[in-house]
Amino acid sequence: MRPTSCLAVAALALGLLAGCARRPEPGRVIVLGLDGLDPDVVALLVAEGKLPTLARLSASGASGRLRASRPLLSPILWTTVATGKRADAHQIGHFVAVNEATGAQLPVTSAMRKVKALWNIMSDAGRRVAVVGWWATWPAEPVNGAIVTDHTCYHFLFEAAQHGGGESSGLVHPPALAPRVAALVRRPADVTAAELAPFVHVDAAALARPFAFDDPLGHFRWALASAETYRAVALDLWRSERPDLLMAYIEGTDSASHLFGHLFRAGPLAGELAEQQRQYGDTVEAMYSYADRVVADFLAQLDADSTLIVLSDHGFTLGALPDDPSTTRDMRRVSERSHRDDGVLYLAGRGVRPGAVIHDATLLDIAPTVLALAGVAPARDMPGRVLRDGLTLLEPARSVASYETGAGAAAAPADPAADPAIMERLRSLGYLETTSPQGDRNLAAVLFQQQRFVEAERAYAALVRAQPNDGALRASWAGALGALGRLDDAVAESDRAVALAPLNPEGYHNRAVILERRGAHDAAVADYRAALRYSPHYEPARAALRRLGAAPALAAPLDPAVRARAERASGLARRGDYPAALALLDEAARLAPRSALVQQYRANVAFLMGDRAGAAAALRAALVLEPDNALYRENLARLGVPTPAADP
Repeated sequence: MRPTSCLAVAALALGLLAGCARRPEPGRVIVLGLDGLDPDVVALLVAEGKLPTLARLSASGASGRLRASRPLLSPILWTTVATGKRADAHQIGHFVAVNEATGAQLPVTSAMRKVKALWNIMSDAGRRVAVVGWWATWPAEPVNGAIVTDHTCYHFLFEAAQHGGGESSGLVHPPALAPRVAALVRRPADVTAAELAPFVHVDAAALARPFAFDDPLGHFRWALASAETYRAVALDLWRSERPDLLMAYIEGTDSASHLFGHLFRAGPLAGELAEQQRQYGDTVEAMYSYADRVVADFLAQLDADSTLIVLSDHGFTLGALPDDPSTTRDMRRVSERSHRDDGVLYLAGRGVRPGAVIHDATLLDIAPTVLALAGVAPARDMPGRVLRDGLTLLEPARSVASYETGAGAAAAPADPAADPAIMERLRSLGYLETTSPQGDRNLAAVLFQQQRFVEAERAYAALVRAQPNDGALRASWAGALGALGRLDDAVAESDRAVALAPLNPEGYHNRAVILERRGAHDAAVADYRAALRYSPHYEPARAALRRLGAAPALAAPLDPAVRARAERASGLARRGDYPAALALLDEAARLAPRSALVQQYRANVAFLMGDRAGAAAALRAALVLEPDNALYRENLARLGVPTPAADP
């Protein structure tokens, strides 16, 4: 151990005595990323004694919440962690990009990142690195150390790809590491029934099903096998290669939450949901316990010269049965809509202040903190801060203006062995839409969030030129035009947005904002209400109506007795008790025979039951009562049922 002027706590290397700050010296750092670990769920399970390692870190290390910035998509967020730069700088904007030559979608790659990551900066400083499973690391970059890319567990999914890892694939760096990694890779079929038993409760027939990402059991086996692979590889590299920086990423908590999070402590369920609950009701909690054991594995590696940082990129709403019927029938929580802004953050080991609470930390703060702990100066163009409130180390001077060289990203390569598997997994979790990828529009949204309205408007204008029939893009462009004071243009684009995408609340909301600025109070209220009509939880419109003192309803409110029955029916249906839900809706329909909302609820229940004809009949009845309701028309179209043209 290097000599210092402070007394070190050597027993378990959980921290240094507070009150004696030291100048940074070179130290070794482990960054362990656990995707989607939610701080409220962690707090609940810690209080119940079920996460002993995280409880120990909270008491003896430094901890706090870690705030992410939207959009809450893993490639964007983990690249922000790795670079210390916002998405508009690093340019990773979504899970996928488009091959400009072929038009095909492909996963984001390291070649698309336009700034240096921590492994580049540390390598340039002569320090050794090891990176395992981190988002957007394929193809592996040449570094002073090792990179095991995020394509590794896809490459080895199938026996035919068993020997696909090598120099030509860019799977690992250095290429000579490939056989050693291959020996540690686990496939879904390698996960035994005994290993699965704490997580799922299924029979032998289920275990014998062939692997597929759209099979929830198969998908979970892949997530667990991948977690085990990256855990084993990272620990092996830490012990054998002795890197100064290890960055390891474990995704399994996020996949488990997407697949089965609606079952977490959901209480008694009925019908098909009861069977889901029997099989997978314990999966998320067991995966949190697994993550706690993984943290213990890495904590045990610390010596007096090393620090462990544990973090998640975002939180996750668990135990909420989804409102969208389709997400319950195929067992999937759709995309990022269940993500929450706050993740977890724990620090332990060298330079950490025991028992400290870290306030207001963001993803941008991780990179400068890692560099400070490693004895490398954070750059002045890194917007984050060193997390001093959790450290005994003094912040180093930012003597470097920037580590960037100005080199642009290379063309995105293809990985024939892994790309199809990656795309299928993303599709199975609901991350891929049937329209174009969202990367460029996400980056435009980041510019808007930073109030860089001129740049945001230019970005949206270019996107609209490329996709003129995308109503959501036109709604966003209208917002940027309005922010620049170009109100006539903003109203015109909002009109086009609403015409193209009548279910998109942003189009109505942005037009309402402009109408309100012009003093057209009644028209603005009507548009705010329209936004809520098609997206009842759209908070910007609800907040605007509260501010204006206007009720959110477009139509006369339902009789309380009718609304109570309809809402109880909705709750019963979400819990799988379809017969009881339909009985309540029959009562509601007798009390309010001209309520379109009651018919809408009936359509939802019928769809949940798999009764597409019943859903269509209820939607047609609702459309007779509300001929201008675009939601009913859109849902009928999705069911393949023609509808009469709307009145102009």
